[in-house]
Amino acid sequence: MDTNLILIVDDELAIREMIKTTLELSGFQCLEASNCIKAHEMIYEKKPELVLLDWMLPGVSGIEFARRLRREEGYAELPIILLTAKVDEENKLQGFSAGVDDYITKPFSTRELIARVNAVLRRSSVKKRRKTLVVQSLELNPVSQRVTIDGNVLSMGPTEYRLLEFFMSHQDRAYTRCQLLDQVWGNNVYVEDRTVDVHIRRLRKALEPHHCDKFVQTVRGTGYRFSPI
Repeated sequence: MDTNLILIVDDELAIREMIKTTLELSGFQCLEASNCIKAHEMIYEKKPELVLLDWMLPGVSGIEFARRLRREEGYAELPIILLTAKVDEENKLQGFSAGVDDYITKPFSTRELIARVNAVLRRSSVKKRRKTLVVQSLELNPVSQRVTIDGNVLSMGPTEYRLLEFFMSHQDRAYTRCQLLDQVWGNNVYVEDRTVDVHIRRLRKALEPHHCDKFVQTVRGTGYRFSPI
């Protein structure tokens, strides 16, 4: 039985209680917070393994809170699932650009909630078991979740980190944008192909000062390839 600790952040008590009951019946432990200030305290003190985060919150919004967490040491890879009634494509792109791992639109079924929570936790668990990846002077450590070149720590967003980790684990093979979406974002996530191009540009920009951007190569008519050659 799962014993993962999940933090539910929503300003509506009835919704928190419904989610909590659903999760506890599936074997999870739960914490509750009605705003981002309280949520931040709980993350720091209790170390939850996943955050279910409502978009519309009083004070700091859920989307802004996700961005802040992604910039904090130690929380850059904390799994976050965004809960919202916003269903437009641009809203979803905004959520994923903020670094959330998944996006669930309200109303949602209890089965969908549990399935998505389990999927995100599985991806997170796999990351923790991975070994340090090394390509020439470029190193990616999944335990510390740091990327370094010649000992210099690189700054990059969580999506760029996941892209780089996938590329370094699967070198010298061309991948289509759809394949990258499935492997990096997950096949249950709705993101357009063009989103891949945006994050590829950001990844290259992070690698460029150390002349490693050349590793991320465009394959015309197909997509992208990672190769030190």
